[in-house]
Amino acid sequence: MTKEKRKQKLVANVKENYRQVEQSIVNQLYMKHDLHGTSIGSAREDIWAQLFEMIIPKKFVIEHSVFIIDSEGNVSSEVDLAILDETYTPYIFRYGRLKFIPIEAVAVVVECKSQSLEGITKWCDNLMKLKTADNSITRIANQIAIGSVPTQKSTCPIRILCTLKSEVNEEIQQNFDFVLLAVNDDMGGRIDIEDNRGGNLKDWFRKLNFHETNPDKEICNEKLLTDIKLKDYEVKDEDDTLVSLLTFNFQLNQLLMLINNPLLFPHRAYAKLFNAERMGS
Repeated sequence: MTKEKRKQKLVANVKENYRQVEQSIVNQLYMKHDLHGTSIGSAREDIWAQLFEMIIPKKFVIEHSVFIIDSEGNVSSEVDLAILDETYTPYIFRYGRLKFIPIEAVAVVVECKSQSLEGITKWCDNLMKLKTADNSITRIANQIAIGSVPTQKSTCPIRILCTLKSEVNEEIQQNFDFVLLAVNDDMGGRIDIEDNRGGNLKDWFRKLNFHETNPDKEICNEKLLTDIKLKDYEVKDEDDTLVSLLTFNFQLNQLLMLINNPLLFPHRAYAKLFNAERMGS
């Protein structure tokens, strides 16, 4: 077998393995659904978490059933899965299954439960109210940095909905950046990926690093991101069929690299929050 043939076989095998993983995940989701109806929240979270554990780099942690908090005391609704970088960031509180995580560390939030439009809207609104603080203190290279770094002032987590296709309507889907739909039909089990934001990497860079604000000065090479779109990361078979999970792997991890590191943690801001409670203000 020639080198080129071996390469082609390897690529084909990897694509096929992704197809089989999709099939396995969908089979598990529908089996749980058929056996237990709607009372399968934690089991469904576990199955979807398997998918993210397969593609998320080890620097990130996947936590189940968390609440996200900011230094102003705002708290999210319960989040089924949160993907966070805990390298520099302490948990605000973690004991058993009860976890409060600061917004500065969270890269991705995942909703796995079936909810009404009203419930989903409230879930998203509570997340959007969370504000990152920028009064951190840390050592970088040869100096002490006080405040945010020039390339990252605030953030907003990537919002992902994971669900069975039969359980969600288009209006609910529009509240999320990505929707992963488990489909089990005559064509077999698969996961369809809906990218609701589209756009280019510059748009994503601004959302993930300058949420509701702007850089103080021009960011070197940022303009180069304008011509690069998430669609450029699509992987397809010879018949032009999208290899959904492999595509999502490349897309999501590219976005995580735009964050690179979590926001520097503002310890004083959170200390002030809990002292304000003591002072009654």
